Order: sequence, then C-alpha cells, then structure tokens
Amino acid sequence: MVIVDGTNSATNFLNFCLYYMRIYLLLSLSCFFSFFLYGQHVTIDSSKSVSKITGEQVEILVDSTGKLDEKNIVHTSGFKFSSGVPNFSSAPNNIWIKFSLQNNTIENKVHFIINYANISDIKLYSNLKDSLTLIATLGNKYPFNKILNANVNFNIKIDLDPGATGEYYMHISSLHPLQLPMYVEIADNKNTLYQNQILVIGVYAGLIISILLYNLFLFFSTRDKSYFYYVVYLASLLFAQLTFAGWSFKYIWPVNPAVNTYAVVVSSSLVGITALLFSLNFLHIKKYSNFLKLLFYTLMLSYFVAIVGSFFSSLSFSYTLLSYNGIIGGLLLLIASGYIARKGYRPANYYFLAFFIFSIGRVILSLRNLGVLPYNNFTSYILYIGSAIETLLLSFALADKINILQKEKNDTQQLALEVSKENAKLIFEQNIVLEQKVAERTTELQNSNMQLSTTLNDLKDTQTQLVEAEKMASLGQLTAGIAHEINNPINFVKSNIKPLRLDIEDIFNIIDDYTQLHGKNKIDIEHELNGVYAKQQAIGIDFIKNEVQQLIKGIEDGAERTAEIVRGLRIFSRLDESELKTANIHDGIESTMVLLRNSMPSNITIEKKFTAKGNIECYPGKLNQVFMNILNNAIQAIGQKKEPDNPHLISIETCDTSDNNILINIKDTGIGMSEDVLRRIYEPFFTTKSVGEGTGLGMAIVFKIIEAHCGNIEVSSQPGKGSEFSITLPYTHPDK
Repeated sequence: MVIVDGTNSATNFLNFCLYYMRIYLLLSLSCFFSFFLYGQHVTIDSSKSVSKITGEQVEILVDSTGKLDEKNIVHTSGFKFSSGVPNFSSAPNNIWIKFSLQNNTIENKVHFIINYANISDIKLYSNLKDSLTLIATLGNKYPFNKILNANVNFNIKIDLDPGATGEYYMHISSLHPLQLPMYVEIADNKNTLYQNQILVIGVYAGLIISILLYNLFLFFSTRDKSYFYYVVYLASLLFAQLTFAGWSFKYIWPVNPAVNTYAVVVSSSLVGITALLFSLNFLHIKKYSNFLKLLFYTLMLSYFVAIVGSFFSSLSFSYTLLSYNGIIGGLLLLIASGYIARKGYRPANYYFLAFFIFSIGRVILSLRNLGVLPYNNFTSYILYIGSAIETLLLSFALADKINILQKEKNDTQQLALEVSKENAKLIFEQNIVLEQKVAERTTELQNSNMQLSTTLNDLKDTQTQLVEAEKMASLGQLTAGIAHEINNPINFVKSNIKPLRLDIEDIFNIIDDYTQLHGKNKIDIEHELNGVYAKQQAIGIDFIKNEVQQLIKGIEDGAERTAEIVRGLRIFSRLDESELKTANIHDGIESTMVLLRNSMPSNITIEKKFTAKGNIECYPGKLNQVFMNILNNAIQAIGQKKEPDNPHLISIETCDTSDNNILINIKDTGIGMSEDVLRRIYEPFFTTKSVGEGTGLGMAIVFKIIEAHCGNIEVSSQPGKGSEFSITLPYTHPDK
C-alpha cells in the first residue's frame, strides 16, 4: 500500500480519501445485509401486550393540496399501503392515515401509541357510518401539559368493546420530517414502550454526564483546550438527543411549544459545530493539513446556514442541509482522523475508531428509516449505543493524549537534563577563559571610565562656560541699558547745578548787602536800602526764586529717576535667587521693562493688563531672566520687520486660573516664526540671529527655568503676524 502524503501532493490526498470512502461504503453494506434478515411484519392484534403497526396494515394518503378535511376524507380515494415504518423525509408534511383495529381482548380500552416525539399536530378520528368523530388532538405545537396522556411520545386511549372492530382516520400535519412507528397496547399495561425509553435515556444521560464531569475536571486540572471542546461537544450531544426524543420539551420549555419548531435543527447543528471544533483542536488539523482545515471551517459555516435558514428561510431547507452535512461530516471526520493517524499521531486511532462505530450506528438507523431493517429496540436505540461508545472511545483518546504529553514531558526533561549537564561542563571549561577576559575587559573599562570622566568634566566646563557666556551677553546688554538710563538723569542733575550755583551766589550777595545795613543810622540805611533794592531789581530776584525752585525740582526728578533705576536693578538681580521665596510677578516685569527702556524704539507701545494676584513662590532672579529674554526677543523681532518704524505693540497680561496657577501672556507684532523654527526654539545653540549676535541658549535657559518652577510654557506664532508666549506657573511651588 502506498502511504499518502497530503502535505506534498493533492493527488495522494484524494486517493487517501477515496480509499477510506470505499471502506466506509463496504462496512455500511455489510451492516445492511447482516440486519436485513431480521425484518418482520406485525399485524394489528390487541390480544398481545404490545402490537406493532406497519405500513402494510395502514393506508396512507399525502394531502399535497391541504384541502382535505374530516368532512370529505371518507369519500376520497387514493389511499395506499406502504412497507415497514411509514417514513416521510421531506418537510412539511400533511398526511391522512386510515386503519382498522379489532379488539380481541376482554378489555374495552386500548392505547394507540406513536413512538416519535417530533410531530407538530395529530388528530385522531373514529369513523361511524362515514361520519368522523374527533377522539383526540395532540402534538408538540401544543403546551406539554395540554397534551392528552402527556409523555414524550403520543399516547391515545381508544374506547373499543371486546370483539369489536373500529375504523379510524388520523390526520398528521408537521413542519418536520416524519417517522411513524405506531403501536397498540392493552390499556391496563404499564406503557412498556415508554418505560423502556426512560431506561435507555436514563442510562445514556447518566453515562454522558459522568464522562462530561470527568473531562471537565481534567480541563480544570490540565487547562488543555481539547477537554473544554470535548465537554462542550458532550453537552451539545446530550441536549440534541434529549430534544429529538422529546425530553427537552417536557422538562425545559413545556409551556413554550413554539421552541419545538427550531429546536431539532439548532441542537443538531450545535452538535455538528462542536464536534468539528473539538476535532480541529484534538487532531491538530491546522498542523497537518490546511486543506482539511478549510473543509472543516466550510462545514461549520454550512451548519450556521442551517440554523439561520430555520428562522428565515424554511425548515425543509435546513433539514435537507443537515442530512447532507451529516453524510459529508461523517466521511470528513473519518478521513481526517485516518489520515492524521497515518501521520503518526496515536490518539487519532481512537478517534477514527470512535467515529467509525458512530457512523455504523447512523447507517443502521438510516436503513431502519428506509424500511430495509426492522423497527425494533436495537434499531431504535442504535444511535444512543453508537454515540455512547463514541464518547467512551474519545475519552480513551484524550486519556491517551495525557500519556503522550507525559512521555513528551519526560523526554523533554531528560533532554533538558542532558543539555544542562553539557552546559555545566562547557561553563566549567569556559570559566577560566572568561575570568581572563573579564580581567582584561575590566582594565579596558577602567581606562575607558577614566577617559569618560575626563570627557564629562570637559563637557561640564564647556557647559558652564556657555551658560556664563549667555549670562555675560545678557549682562553686557543690561549694563549698556543701565549706563544709558542712569546717564540721562545724572546729566540732567549736573546741568542744573551750575545755574543753581549762580542764582544762589546772587541771593547770597543780596543777603550780604542787607547784612551790612546793621549798625548804620536811619538816614544811611534808607539810602542803602534804595541801592540794595535797585540791585535786587537789576538781578531779577523774582525770576531767580522761580528758577531756583525749577532747578531743585529738576535735580529732585533726576535723583528719583536714578533711584527708580537702581531699585529696578535690585529687583531684577535678586542675589537670593537660589532660594525659594514669595515675590511679585508684576514687580519683576516692571523692573525688566525699566532696564529694557533704553533699547526699546519709540514706535513700540507697551500695553499692560495685570489682573492676577501676582505673589508666587519662585526663584525671582531666574524668572526675571525669563522675562528679559522673551521681551528682548520681542523687541528684536519687531526691529527685523521690513517697516520697523510703523507703530507696534507688545502686550503683557496676567490672570489667575481655576487650578491655583497664574497665567502670563506676552504677545508682540514682530516677524513671527515658521513651523521649523517653532519645533527647534528650545534647542540649545539654535538661533536665527546672525553670527555673533546670539549664543542660541536664551530660550533653552527659559525652558529650564520654567521647568524648575514646575510650570509650562507654550508658544504660538505665524510668520509676519508676531508671536505669543503663554507661561503657566503654580502659586505654590511643589518642592516647598
């Protein structure tokens, strides 16, 4: 036999599939011939405890028009006999059944039983002189507690005198495919069929629940997804079997019969989907064949289509799709498990055997439904037997998987132990070499460390020099401004001193003349007074008095102006800038404006609007340097405009924010900045000024100072429209 390699050749994979399909068909035919000999026909004879009704004993008429009713059915021809158990695989169904029943017992009541739960509506009539009388109405479209002699099958008690023969008509309409295994039973019996079914269902449900709980425990112990998918599959399988047998209707939704319309399709589809999910994970389909994986997902999609179709299309379509899915799914699972088993994955052998036995059960059930095999307890419950054996074998497969995992774990541990020993040997041998290399490397690192320390010290020195250079540049500009500012009032004082001295000398001369009058007689005093008065009029004593006052006022103004400049310089410099203290922002701005007044062109108007409280915890000298750099840049930006003589504005505003901060906005009408400049404005050594006009550290220092105050600075600008700096500072410094 040629071994199929599905990963390399699509032809080999197809040959493999055909091989297993032939085995599947041969086994199915063998089952057919092995069970065919057991077929038998049962006549209606109520003298037996339970008598089976076959198609040879009832006449059936399919009402495709839906126009027949109890008034005209008696006179309608076309009833035909069939063979075996009546089977209607298409849905929906509208059927009339006519049969006669003879009571050969001493009882006057018998039970008519339909041992099939998935029938929508059943009406049984008795025929007396071609007139039908309704005996019972039942079906799973009615609430369970409203059904006559309620149990999962349909049981109708018929009054029939001993020795009498009755003719009956039964109308069945159903949305589902139908099988009609019919029986008659003596009324005083204990419903043997129902008791047998309870026994089988009880054993089956107990077995499935036990396996489910065991595998659920294994899932929580191992966290292997295969056990989780298997538990979900078992739960779906149990739910589907109970639903098909009518037990879900009895115990889960007894007052909601509408659920029965979709329950079989949905539960059966869930079984198919969960079986495929479990198989994908357990057989490692993705690892062995992408083609098989695609087929699995396609089949799962088909089951979803069946569910959706039952709600929005038709149940007939969904049931047909489920039938094809069952055939294709069975073949696909057998082929996939066999193929993967031949690849060397041992648990796949259990899987193949499990689904092979389950498939045999489905074949036997299909042959029974077709009338080839007899309808007896074995053929009725073969699907329960097959699925129970399947679940047991799958549990063995999962248990075998644990053994495989344990073996793989032991092999891995052994390999890891050998590798660790080899590694220990290598480590021991390399330790000496490593120690030598470590010593050499340590020496190299020490040398490199010394070089790095030297380089770091050089960088610190360079940084200090650059910062000092920026400070000296600011100091030079500040010194020039201070010199000019102080020179003006000093010159004004100096120019007033000389005329003041002359005026005072004239006043002193007049005073001396008046002093000499003391000790003279009245005649001489009068003559001398006239001379002093004439001299007083000659020098203009009134003018001198006014002039002296004006000169003193001018000297006073110059002195006050000088004192203001000195005061502003003291506020600006703040020798205690290394310590946090409370200072007024507005005083700092005013002192900065005083020092910049000399460098400010006459066409610039300063607009101030101070609404904030102003007293904050800060390093005052550092903040004054921030204001100096920003305002100086604003003055220079205005000076670089094409028409610098036009009126320009620098506005300074302060206000308080809701989060206990102060906001300072400084806006100018200068040349503005482009996006590229805005992105680099705080980079050290970046400047747009000509060589020698700036160090490029001004705004970098501003950013560091604002950062040291735990504040924030933002800038918005457009070329030709000016710039605006927004500074936010906390009133209370976090460090304090």
